Amino acid sequence: MEIRIGIVNTGRELSFESGASTEEVREQVASALEQNSTHLSFTDAKGSSYIVPTANLAYIELGAEESRRVGFVA
Repeated sequence: MEIRIGIVNTGRELSFESGASTEEVREQVASALEQNSTHLSFTDAKGSSYIVPTANLAYIELGAEESRRVGFVA
């Protein structure tokens, strides 16, 4: 699943692939915002970690979970 995060006052967005499900990420973000956590932590499919301050979140876009097709589609 692709995750794209917009950060306030930043021209670029953070974009990476994650092995987590959409529901897991949604629950993690909601929990952090409800508890007034200062940071959110994500791990991508390659094992890299990202720490994002919650005060600067503009948006979080969660891509659809679907398997990628290989080959030609008729």
